[in-house]
Amino acid sequence: MITTATNRTIANFLFLDLRGQYASIRGEILEAVTSVLDSQQFILGPQVDAFEKEVSLVTGCVHSIGCASGSDALVLAFMALEVGRGDEVITTPFTFVASAGAIARTGAKPVFVDIDPYTFNIDAMAIEKAITLRTKAIMPVHLFGLASDMNKIHDVASAHRIPVIEDAAQAIGARYEGRAVGSIGLIGCFSFFPSKNLGAAGDGGMVATNDDGLAEKLRLLRVHGARKEYIYETLGMNSRLDALQAAILRVKLRHLNRWSLARRNNAKRYFELFREFRLETMITPPADMPGSAHIYNQFTIRVKERDALREHLKSRGIPTKIYYPRPLHLQNAFAYLGHKPGDFPKAETASLEVLSLPIYPELTEDQQRAVVAALADFDQE
Repeated sequence: MITTATNRTIANFLFLDLRGQYASIRGEILEAVTSVLDSQQFILGPQVDAFEKEVSLVTGCVHSIGCASGSDALVLAFMALEVGRGDEVITTPFTFVASAGAIARTGAKPVFVDIDPYTFNIDAMAIEKAITLRTKAIMPVHLFGLASDMNKIHDVASAHRIPVIEDAAQAIGARYEGRAVGSIGLIGCFSFFPSKNLGAAGDGGMVATNDDGLAEKLRLLRVHGARKEYIYETLGMNSRLDALQAAILRVKLRHLNRWSLARRNNAKRYFELFREFRLETMITPPADMPGSAHIYNQFTIRVKERDALREHLKSRGIPTKIYYPRPLHLQNAFAYLGHKPGDFPKAETASLEVLSLPIYPELTEDQQRAVVAALADFDQE
């Protein structure tokens, strides 16, 4: 911390600081990387095979198929289900662009359903009204590390015989009524982008399923559709998880439970500090749903005067992020869908009110107190 001439303490830390995490496992990481470099096996291979098996133990899925990114995981899932032009996939407009972008890249149409304003996840009760004869899949997003209402989604999907693809990019390790997210639908998709709870030293992704036939198809699709060298059975893509990333992720996976617990403990401390500083009327904290284990990829609050508060926090050295400032149906990239302001009001209101606070495992109590003290200062101005 540093102090200004007005004697107000100014925080001095990052929104996400991966250096502390790396320092704690540096020796393990360097050993793993050196092993790959010594082997000179960089694409797929034993490190990827081992990592896939280890992820299956976390998700409870029989098959885990490594790929180049979380975005590619989604595209591969849609390709495996033969989603394409003329089809529709139901999803949320309040998410990262890759969710709906993966649908669009297949030629299918993203069909948006508004969100539950408490959880930020898709409103499961509104999905059925969006189903048409062209609906090929339903894709909930477990946003910020909190599981969607999978029982209700499963009931609707089963009644209409529509497969469910889980976008679990932000939620590895999260659980819903005792089951790991990514294992509840037909296919689960994960991202290992560096900012994720389990983050690589670059891009990486995973597709998980219990369906043997789909798993075989996914493995084929990620390598250009070739089971044998230069013999192409179908048109696939180049989306392979490389061995260096797999080796690094194998090290980190051993620490995932500890890091997830630290995030939950930090969230619990925020809740306690909000009560201590009497901020209940100023902000709405993240949902903590019964039966779900939130892993807090982001700690996202709601506040009416979001932009003014963010500027205030910035002046106090408090880092924040906005996930997401504009819902997808109002993005130029999806203008061809013909949506207008007011189509999904809950998502639109959320985009004006959400603010994410630092939550990474190495965040200290003093840093959290600085965050909440700055929030309280704003409330008193």
